[in-house]
Amino acid sequence: MLQSIRLRLLLLIKENKMEIKKVLWPTDFSGRATHALTYVRSLSESEQAEIHVLYVITDFAHHRGLYGNFAKEHREKIYEWEFKKAQERLDAICAQELAGCPLYIKHVAVGDPAREILKVAQSEGIDMIIMATRGTGKDFQMGVVAEKVACESPIPVTMVPTSGEAVALRMAC
Repeated sequence: MLQSIRLRLLLLIKENKMEIKKVLWPTDFSGRATHALTYVRSLSESEQAEIHVLYVITDFAHHRGLYGNFAKEHREKIYEWEFKKAQERLDAICAQELAGCPLYIKHVAVGDPAREILKVAQSEGIDMIIMATRGTGKDFQMGVVAEKVACESPIPVTMVPTSGEAVALRMAC
């Protein structure tokens, strides 16, 4: 099934004469997010596309009621630690999973994941976003971040099902 989806994606690109030079793969480091890597790798190899890998650290300062009211210095230490860990995990993923790709660039951002994905896509001139239909959430076929990105993105977004089966997705954009 993965092979047929990959072929359909490549055919769609060729038929529409889309030039894909930069691809964004947002990850939350979940196993579900890595489902999209097969497509990212395949597209990178066939189109010689540059891969941008993004991890977003949730800005918990906007959720004070849930996380408590931390002093600025404490928040900065938490973000510094998270940034370091995110860089380590991105380094490992890129070395293990993307070694055969022509070029990959790692990004770490702090904020709302959907907003940050769209910001990076715009600032880096991304041609296509490839992401899993959901990350760490478990309740819905389509995660909140994936739905926001798909609804708000001015560029194509390819959603990769996280189960082994294709799913019908409904979005109220």
